[in-house]
Amino acid sequence: MEHTNGGDTSASAQAHSNIALAKYWGKRDAALNIPAVGSISITLDALHTDTRVTFDAGLTKDELWLDGREQQVGRAGLVLDLVRERAGIDLRARVVSENNFPTGAGLASSASGFAALAVAATAAAGIEATPRELSVLARRGSASAARSIFGGYAELHAGESTDGNDSFAEPLLDGDAWPLSVVVAITDPGQKAVSSTVGMQATSASSPFYPAWVESAPADLDRMRAAILAHDLETVGELAEHSCLALHSLMLTTRPALIYWNAATMSAIHAVRGLRAGGLPVYFTIDAGPQVKALCLPADAAAVASALTLVPGVQETRTSVLGPAAHLVAVP
Repeated sequence: MEHTNGGDTSASAQAHSNIALAKYWGKRDAALNIPAVGSISITLDALHTDTRVTFDAGLTKDELWLDGREQQVGRAGLVLDLVRERAGIDLRARVVSENNFPTGAGLASSASGFAALAVAATAAAGIEATPRELSVLARRGSASAARSIFGGYAELHAGESTDGNDSFAEPLLDGDAWPLSVVVAITDPGQKAVSSTVGMQATSASSPFYPAWVESAPADLDRMRAAILAHDLETVGELAEHSCLALHSLMLTTRPALIYWNAATMSAIHAVRGLRAGGLPVYFTIDAGPQVKALCLPADAAAVASALTLVPGVQETRTSVLGPAAHLVAVP
């Protein structure tokens, strides 16, 4: 925690985006932001959010600045309210956040953003929070943010309690224990037309496949967890692609349909499948957006990136190793 003039307090944190290998979609409790199913993810070193929180006696309301522009406070205000309640303070806060990757484009900027907010806000308020407490707090802003509190491989539990305190993420495997790489093919850096929150509400209300999605999730998680702990890339990749395609089947059968892909998304999928047919162990996954993430061994990342760069419509590729847990950072 850093002290500034007048007794105001500030703290800065960095958190990294994550991609779910076994995905979640839908809420068990929308008000508490509790997911309907659990999920397993990997944290990405190359995509991160830097956030500074200042509790300032001179402010009359909370402020949120994202990538240099003032935004509606939205769910960040809820997270700040929870921090204020626990700390016993009533100061308003200024939140200044920067992403080093496209925001709101299907690259989990909300995950890294709310994880960084949870870490910075609790520190600025003088709260010594455990990783589990930080995960629960981050989840109130974005369910996937609960996983970005941790590095490497992480699992988010859907939980059963009505208060949501058993819906938290925890580490599954350290990234150094089984290094993998992810090549991100960005096909459209713009913000998606339908947010994940709105999309989930529509899917749970209208997709005929949604009950089967919820019912099948525990077994899918068990298989993914076992494959990760066994360092079995082929099984992890097959399960990740299945989870991805099942997720987008839900979206396509939502009314009105959620179509996040574009032509380059499909071309990148075929490029990944073509590489695999040629003997390269690489697998795709896609979240609520048009960007394709290719999972591979670190030794194969350059070849995968070269192939995806040549796909028509792919505007940029970024290669990432597995990233660290969310953490405080010193500001000069």
